[in-house]
Amino acid sequence: MHTKREKERNEEDKDYVPVIVKRTDEALRHPDDILEKAIEDGIEQQDRAFFSLLLSAIAAGLILGFTAMSVAIVESQMLLLDPVFFARLATALVYPLGFVLCIMSGTQLFTEHTATAVFPMLDRRGSVQKLLRLWLVVIIGNLFGAVIIAAFLILAEDVIRAKPGYIQLGKHLVEYGLQPLFFSAMLAGWLMALGAWLVKATSSALSQMASIYIVTFIIGIGGLHHSIAGSVEMFTAYLISDSFSLPQVIRFVVVTIFGNMVGGSIFVALLNYGHIRETQKDEGGN
Repeated sequence: MHTKREKERNEEDKDYVPVIVKRTDEALRHPDDILEKAIEDGIEQQDRAFFSLLLSAIAAGLILGFTAMSVAIVESQMLLLDPVFFARLATALVYPLGFVLCIMSGTQLFTEHTATAVFPMLDRRGSVQKLLRLWLVVIIGNLFGAVIIAAFLILAEDVIRAKPGYIQLGKHLVEYGLQPLFFSAMLAGWLMALGAWLVKATSSALSQMASIYIVTFIIGIGGLHHSIAGSVEMFTAYLISDSFSLPQVIRFVVVTIFGNMVGGSIFVALLNYGHIRETQKDEGGN
C-alpha cells in the first residue's frame, strides 16, 4: 500500500536533486516522513553488527551515570535544607543532562528503541526475531554500562560527595509496590519514546536537545522511573549502602524494563503508526 505522502515524496525527488538540502531546511517534518525515517532507523539498528550494537549500548549506560551523579549531588544538598518541592524541582532540572549527552552522542539507549524498533515490524519490513535481538542486546549493554559507571561513581565518591543522595534515590526506587512501579515506568517509557519521535521530527541540534530536555524534565519532576537511569541509581545505592538487597535491585530492573517497553511500544509505536498510516492511506494506490 502506498500513502499520499509517499507519492508526494516521489514527486519532490523528481524536482529536487539535492535531497539533503530539501529535507534539512524544514523546521517540522511531515508525519509520514517522520514515520518513514523511524522505520529506516529501526531497520538499520536491527541489522547492525552485534558487537557494534553492544558497545554503543554499553556507552549509553555509562553516560546515563552522569544523570545519576547530578541528581544525587542536588539531592544530597537538598536533604540539608529539607524543602520537598524545591528538592524535586532542582533534581528535575538536572535529571535531563545525562539523557541529552547520551542521545545526542548517538549511543543506543533502550527506551529509544521501545518504539523505533517496532515500526519496521508494523510496516512488515522487520521481524519479531530481529526486534527481540535488538532489545536484548541493548538492554544487556545498557545494564552492563550502568554497573560500570556505578562503580566509577563510588570510586570517585570522595570528590563527588553524593552518598546521601544515592541512598535517598535508592529509597525512592524500592519503596513502591509492583503496580505503581510498573505504571510509573510505563509513563516514563511513553515519554522517552515520544522524545525519540520528536528528535526525528526536528532537524536542528538545538531543537533536538530541547525535545530531550522537555520529556526527561517531565520524567524527573513526576518522579517517574526510567529503567536504565534508575538502574545506575539502584546499582550505586546497592554498592554504597547496606540498606538495599539484591532482590530489590532485580525487582526494580525487571519491572521498570517491562514498564518502559509497554509504554513506548503501545503508546508511541502502535498509536503513531496507526493514526499516521490511516490518515495517509492513498485509496487509489496499490
